[in-house]
Amino acid sequence: MIATLHGVIQAVGDNQLVLELGGIGLRVAVPLSRLESMPRLGDRIFLHTYLVVREDSLELFGFGEAETRRMFELLMGVSGVGPRLALATVSHLPGDAIRRAVGGQPELLTRVPGVGRKTAEKIAFELKDKLGEPGLPIEPPSELDGEVLGVLTSLGYSLVEGQAAVQSLAEDAPEELEARVRLALRYFAKP
Repeated sequence: MIATLHGVIQAVGDNQLVLELGGIGLRVAVPLSRLESMPRLGDRIFLHTYLVVREDSLELFGFGEAETRRMFELLMGVSGVGPRLALATVSHLPGDAIRRAVGGQPELLTRVPGVGRKTAEKIAFELKDKLGEPGLPIEPPSELDGEVLGVLTSLGYSLVEGQAAVQSLAEDAPEELEARVRLALRYFAKP
């Protein structure tokens, strides 16, 4: 029904913003990652959106990329996963981490608040055919990232948690071990 919005940011709140379009302010729930990279108040922004229609409410969800919206829609198709849990999932895990979880590492999904082991396994089971071939080979980490992973596991993080943190590093992350470890630790500090 409402596929995209392009408007001026009027207010920013907890996981939501108010976007003005032609004199009307629309409240849009957005992933945390979108809030962190968002322009300032008064700037224009473009969002891919998804409208959830319920008997007693209309909720609008906005995403910076069409792929994130697609992942949100797929998560909403899982029985027992509502819009808030789907939004929390795309807020806390990038699309490639969700694909890895579905492809054989459902424990990655338990990092999302509100997702327990059973829900993670249900999501992985129901999405395995929709997100491509499960168990696709994952590119091995570079020697430097292997060292970062070693530091993280020596600090008490599991191998899966360490891999998720290393894979969350940006491609332009510094090439020094200490700086990369610091950036990887920020992954665990996210709410």
